[in-house]
Amino acid sequence: MPIAYYITHPQVRIDADVPVPEWGLSDVGRARAVAMLDQPWVGSIGRIVSSAERKAIETAEILAERLHLAVELRERMHENDRSATGFLPPPEFEAVADRFFARPHESIRGWERAIDAQSRIVGEVEAVHAASEADIAFVGHGGVGTLLLLHLSGQGISRKADQPAGGGNYFAWDIGSRRLIHGWLPIDWPAARSL
Repeated sequence: MPIAYYITHPQVRIDADVPVPEWGLSDVGRARAVAMLDQPWVGSIGRIVSSAERKAIETAEILAERLHLAVELRERMHENDRSATGFLPPPEFEAVADRFFARPHESIRGWERAIDAQSRIVGEVEAVHAASEADIAFVGHGGVGTLLLLHLSGQGISRKADQPAGGGNYFAWDIGSRRLIHGWLPIDWPAARSL
């Protein structure tokens, strides 16, 4: 049975004057995405599906160039909608994110509800599964990636399964059984241990 990988974009160039969906990869993020190409699991990927946010597209394009594949964009794979607040300084962002996961049926400060973001990302992944016989790389974001991982592992929404800080992680599942193979690992493992 084919395997699916959910890959989160690595570190980004933060700019409070640029809308978050338009942020690109930082030099460190780009280097980590390139280091991902040396991982043994990458060679089996036969399809790449990405969020349409710039940081995800840049990550997917690095993978696609190596594998000589096209990148399929899916608008609804975007990160949880936080446009109501825009950029938040890191401590404030973390506090709001804690509430987002802790109260999934509520809109926290105008953000998309966690339960809705989960339903959206699960629906996008299921739509892609239905038309694929190859290993798939989904390239996206940590918040909705965590919500997907929780769904696949049968857990309720919480932040306990959140990806490690900084992004640039992945998890894998068996497409046929929808069973998680492993949780979050750095995309550039074991090189990430030296960062």
